[in-house]
Amino acid sequence: METVFDACESKVRSYCRAFPAVFTRAIGATLFDETGRRYIDFLAGAGTLNYGHNNPRIRSRVMEYLHQEGIIHGLDMYTPAKRDFLQVLNTLILQPRNLDYKVQFPGPTGTNAVEAAMKLARKYTNRTGIVAFTNGYHGMTAGSLAATGNEYHRKSPGCMAGNVTFMPYDGYFGPGVDTITYLERFINDASSGLDLPAAVLLETVQGEGGVNVAGFDWLRRLEALCRRHQILLIVDDIQAGCGRTGTFFSFTPAGIVPDIVTLSKSIGAYGLPLSLVLMKPELDCWEPGEHNGTFRGNNLAFVAAVEAFRLYWSDHRFNLSIGHKGHVLHRRLQTIARESESFGVVARGRGMFAGLVFDRCPKAARLISRAAFERGLILETCGGQDHVVKFLPPLTIEENLLEEGLDITAQAVREVLERLGRNGPESLVDSEGEGAAA
Repeated sequence: METVFDACESKVRSYCRAFPAVFTRAIGATLFDETGRRYIDFLAGAGTLNYGHNNPRIRSRVMEYLHQEGIIHGLDMYTPAKRDFLQVLNTLILQPRNLDYKVQFPGPTGTNAVEAAMKLARKYTNRTGIVAFTNGYHGMTAGSLAATGNEYHRKSPGCMAGNVTFMPYDGYFGPGVDTITYLERFINDASSGLDLPAAVLLETVQGEGGVNVAGFDWLRRLEALCRRHQILLIVDDIQAGCGRTGTFFSFTPAGIVPDIVTLSKSIGAYGLPLSLVLMKPELDCWEPGEHNGTFRGNNLAFVAAVEAFRLYWSDHRFNLSIGHKGHVLHRRLQTIARESESFGVVARGRGMFAGLVFDRCPKAARLISRAAFERGLILETCGGQDHVVKFLPPLTIEENLLEEGLDITAQAVREVLERLGRNGPESLVDSEGEGAAA
């Protein structure tokens, strides 16, 4: 029977195809559908819900603000909510990490932040080129899309190149190839075809690209290269930031200080739209209103974010809990990978950002996602061939729920790979010729 979703919604919808249920309620790391069935959520709004669904402390503060008839939409006008956000961001997040950044509110989503960051870098340096990396993902608007590696996302008619040059990410050619030397050779060679760029844009852990993790030494050498050539370093921390990799900023353990940082997703703390550009003060060359947007002052998100900062980032024990649960996650995934080593399965990631990689049998990842969903677990896939099962549980997930979700993962992997072992690769093709729902 055709539903109102089929009848009225565009075919561009995606997550609802992979997870075909009507969800009515959510709390913490769990979702419930119309039948009352519970699902453990290892997707968490694609990394937007680091503090879980309907976090009770944050919800109480949001409801209190609403009852007070606080300003919700204020363009970029001054409000107490914005003042509190800027003060708490500075005192609890930036100053303890010795970071001196000015803050720009470019719009409600991550791609708004990336667009603004690239535009700022080009304005400041008076150069137009951007270096991005293989398998990177930075958003779906024209400028961000030009810096996104995946062909499927970039193939839309009319998508312009945007003067972006792609270079190999850490490990792209395998462990024996030094891709920093490769990049610097292009920069130093006047005949390489690469003009001196305004900026280098990267994720320290590539999410949509397949949970590819840049080594700390690689990141330090990349920063040094940028300093030598007066190139700005932009870190897209939209998915990997806000504690996902174990520290508030994913780049902190590498000891680097980017010139520009983009944040979104969990910076809104409650699933509320918000994005930031953090820039070194000397880069703040904007004229008033030169880059703006109607929804760059989401005061409700400011309120939620301040509560999350105070609740979680004023106490080092939260960092320790992320580290502990990240260890549990990676230990279990390494066990699953070892049990599946005949299929070449690999586990990788950092903190509570992890992936199981199925290079030899890419369609297995989507079937595992489907099998997990049938058992009550929501798992996304990613990577150039949709060949990686991605794990983004809320940072606040209870350990017993984390273990239960990993038990389901192990069962789903075992079922799909046993089928593959018995019947060969053709067993991974469903009746419609696909590995799983699109």
